[in-house]
Amino acid sequence: MKISTKGRYGLTIMIELAKRHGEGPTSLKAIAKTHNLSEHYLEQLIAPLRNAGYVKSIRGAYGGYIVAKEPNEITAGDIIRVLEGPISPVEGIENEAPPQRELWMRIRDAVRDVLDHTTIEDLANYTSEGESDAYMFYI
Repeated sequence: MKISTKGRYGLTIMIELAKRHGEGPTSLKAIAKTHNLSEHYLEQLIAPLRNAGYVKSIRGAYGGYIVAKEPNEITAGDIIRVLEGPISPVEGIENEAPPQRELWMRIRDAVRDVLDHTTIEDLANYTSEGESDAYMFYI
């Protein structure tokens, strides 16, 4: 299973909006600039996210987008399904021989489990283990 730039950039949008949750709207221009992405491409991705009820648009000079729900209520799986479609490693699983069908179903279920148990809030709050904001000096 391969997740395209639609899914990857859609998650980027949602993570950035979750990081700023409660601070007011964020423009796609700001997200595009931060991640060196095409603003035009992000505009194409935001419409399905808005239609699915995951983001709200705010009009005006200081407008932009906000998450429409609490970030802990939106999963990575929700976003990937909206932008990529159903999560499945192989098309036509039902036509496979039983051993292969079982393998593909186990892979599908494992991917779904990870995506459906990872919230946008988890991703927004992610820090690498051992990552620190301060430098450590030893003498």
